[in-house]
Amino acid sequence: MDHAPHSVEELLRVLTALASPHRLRIIAALAEGRTYVSQLARQLEMNRPLLYMHLQRLEAAGLVVGTLETARDGSSVKYFEVVPFAVGLTPEVITEAVRSPEAQDPPAGGPVTHGPATAGTGTGTERPATDGPGADDPGTGSSGEDRRQ
Repeated sequence: MDHAPHSVEELLRVLTALASPHRLRIIAALAEGRTYVSQLARQLEMNRPLLYMHLQRLEAAGLVVGTLETARDGSSVKYFEVVPFAVGLTPEVITEAVRSPEAQDPPAGGPVTHGPATAGTGTGTERPATDGPGADDPGTGSSGEDRRQ
């Protein structure tokens, strides 16, 4: 990574990648030199699926790079190495990232900010949000009238 993050998304990707103690350990191990995943997993005492997940985040942030190579026996081996980087986080860098054109566009497939309010987890099974009298009683509506029969 040879430049400052130019968008909010890129800045957050880098900061999120660096916010994990596991990923910091991975970067420290890779700073000693490039290695393949199985060796790195043994060195860090981390299972390979978890290690791959962290490596993918680091790669997406541009902090490591992975290369698939063919071994002598014909098997594929994935090597990773750290990419030289320096993170210079200043108010000006944040301001530039926030003002970038990408920051002005709402994310595709993001949450809908119009329509009726809902209470739930975003799974599509939400119920209308109620905050009036009777909201906690399943037998009454938001206006407080009793619907039980």
